[in-house]
Amino acid sequence: MRVLCLDIEGGYGGSSRSLYESVRHLDRSEVRAEVWCRQAGPIQARYAGIGVPCRVTPRMPKVSTLPRLSRNLIIYSEALRDFWKSVQFKDELLRSVRERFDLVHFNHEALFLPARWLRERTAIPFTMHIRTNLADTMLSRWQIRTIARTMDHLVFITENEQKTFHRLGGSCAGTVIYNVVTPPDSSVEPDPRVPHDRRLKIACLSNYAWQRGLDRLIEVAECLVAWGRRDFLFVVAGNMEAPTHIPGTLRKIVRRNSTFPDAVEKRGLGDMFLFLGHVPEPERVLVACAVLAKPTRENNPWGRDIIESLACGKPVMTVGSYDRFVKTGETGFLREVFSPQEWAQQLVGFAKNPGLLATMGEQARQRVARLCNGRDRAADLLAVWTKLVPA
Repeated sequence: MRVLCLDIEGGYGGSSRSLYESVRHLDRSEVRAEVWCRQAGPIQARYAGIGVPCRVTPRMPKVSTLPRLSRNLIIYSEALRDFWKSVQFKDELLRSVRERFDLVHFNHEALFLPARWLRERTAIPFTMHIRTNLADTMLSRWQIRTIARTMDHLVFITENEQKTFHRLGGSCAGTVIYNVVTPPDSSVEPDPRVPHDRRLKIACLSNYAWQRGLDRLIEVAECLVAWGRRDFLFVVAGNMEAPTHIPGTLRKIVRRNSTFPDAVEKRGLGDMFLFLGHVPEPERVLVACAVLAKPTRENNPWGRDIIESLACGKPVMTVGSYDRFVKTGETGFLREVFSPQEWAQQLVGFAKNPGLLATMGEQARQRVARLCNGRDRAADLLAVWTKLVPA
């Protein structure tokens, strides 16, 4: 079976890493995969290392639906413009699909426009990963209906995305397949920028966005300071440029063209935060820290950052109700409602009891080894493809 996988990223973001992990565990005697990436980045070298053809196609059009209507209209207008300009990409895609492949796998729902265009010109099977809990908007409902009409089978990364897809009007055959994660081997060295001192290190792997909740860490740090505890270090890996439409208390800072680190400094918390910027190897940050913090406002206690942290043996603190990966007292700390006081108390508890961190860390490794191991999850994906492409 010959499968073309289209990746909207290509750097080393979550969806790209997830696709790579699945592809590298596929049975090569059953499937020959080729990957096209929207941008150049370290993932191409990784594919080369496992002998999988990978190329960069920068004209690959994508569009992601956001909650705000005004922002969606801008994004969709730009996406449609770029889509109609991508003549060379579309011609090459159609020719390759007709001549060389038995199935096309779209690695993200943001590729629904080229999928719709291609469906009108070929009858080979299509599958798509649904990686986002889309907001309930008119445009996202249109996106979901388009995907349902276009795809032969969908792959949801958790039960949450599947429920959201159906709730917003989507009807299509689908399977839940958790993302694959590979535990780092012993040769992975901690990021040297993270100081080796007695402070408890809390990792946070995220670009700055209001819905990601990074500003909530300021509230947690202020609680710790109020208790006379400055022996904690929040290690933040990601782009910290703050968009101008941030709601809440950070709006004034952003209007002065400042960044999230500026807000931290203004609150007198600079010694409790370390900003690393974009990190191509997040596992090096995780092994240098004791715990991962994901104070999300999206109530999505899953995702690449969480399962990678658990695979590193690091408990996770996050917000939401879905406890398949993060379970309070076993693999981390999960609350349906964010409370800075509760988070601060939990961090103090971790600092007082390193044995608890070690026990949770081992349970975290065992959980993702069971749910996210490459052999089983890649076999699940191959089973979906095999049903659509008879031998």
